[in-house]
Amino acid sequence: MAKSKPSRNKDGARSRNGSDRSLRKVLPGRPVSKKATNKPVESIEDLLAKASALLQTSQLEEARSVVLRALAVLDEAKDNSTTGLVLEALQAQSLLGEICIEFGEPEEARANFLAAAELDPDGLVPESQGGGPEKFLWLAQLSEEGGSDSVQWFEKGITALRNGIASTPDMAEQLQKRKKLASALCGVVEIYMTDLSWEPDAESRCESLITEAMLVAPECPEALQTLASVRISQTRMDEAMKALTQSIEIWKDLPAGDESVPNFPTRISLARLLMEVDMEDDALEVLERLVEEDDTSVEAWYLGGWCQYLAKEENRVASVSVVDGAANNDLEEPSLKAALVSSRDWLRNSLRLFELQDYEDERLREHALELVQGLDAALGDAIEEEEEDGAEDDDWESEVDDEDQVMNGV
Repeated sequence: MAKSKPSRNKDGARSRNGSDRSLRKVLPGRPVSKKATNKPVESIEDLLAKASALLQTSQLEEARSVVLRALAVLDEAKDNSTTGLVLEALQAQSLLGEICIEFGEPEEARANFLAAAELDPDGLVPESQGGGPEKFLWLAQLSEEGGSDSVQWFEKGITALRNGIASTPDMAEQLQKRKKLASALCGVVEIYMTDLSWEPDAESRCESLITEAMLVAPECPEALQTLASVRISQTRMDEAMKALTQSIEIWKDLPAGDESVPNFPTRISLARLLMEVDMEDDALEVLERLVEEDDTSVEAWYLGGWCQYLAKEENRVASVSVVDGAANNDLEEPSLKAALVSSRDWLRNSLRLFELQDYEDERLREHALELVQGLDAALGDAIEEEEEDGAEDDDWESEVDDEDQVMNGV
């Protein structure tokens, strides 16, 4: 008769009639493990690789859960002084920071990137292991103080990028780092044109920084845009217009997903710059493409409406200000009327989205309302007459159809 398996009481003790023989006899030649039926424990490296893959596919909740599991395992290790664990902690904190950015949680992201910066204070750890300049660039943008504090973080990122470029033999990778360096330099320029514009050396710093940006990445649209912004501040409009034209030429014929196409906020800034130098037609092309990519952008619809209004005003097709609501004989011209109707439609879309999204830019809302009210006053009678004419045409067409049917014996 086969031997029965020893039974245990609830407290785990063997019963009196249970066998005292070794359980190894159950599987001869193999020791029995209490964890034999358990799932294998994932390593920290596996967890971080899994989290990174989930982040790349925008599975944010799952990615965060996996990173937190990795951090819990690291915490249990109790000894983060070994190189391997330090690198894994660095990668985990960097990943979690990026995930928080995607979730729209800037304070949490900043805490994670600060933790990563403590583990890699000079950005010497390779980017593939969570190191490099990225955390510094994020901290520059997430700085609570802004100004000089942001500049300090940008400078740390810039130093890490310069070192990375010098040590990268692969030309394609080097080109990407150069573009990132140019972008970081432009970020510092923007700070010296805004928060630190009162500094006595602000203009000279801007000139030095934008010169370096153009040297390291002359085909970078963002660098050309920033150059145009500097030239506008210096009232060198012809140079600004040339730089903006060059910037657009780089990417205008490329598909939306191409990496050479600037991101959405950068192109919003581009539209503003184009409007500032009276290049409304170019600005409207940029904005039409933006609303095709994302038709929920309050700012894109607002700028498009304002741009169309400015184009007609500055081309002097209209003889008086539409905002003042004055009567205008030029509204009889179909092209002008159509442009102003389109302007009003864009602005109304902007206001509708403003309310739906609880948008915070009250000045934008006030200006959009002012423009819409002026357009309503100027277009109201003309549009009503057009609608009445359209209704009369419909009635006439209906009467003709009825007569045709009678003649055909229907």
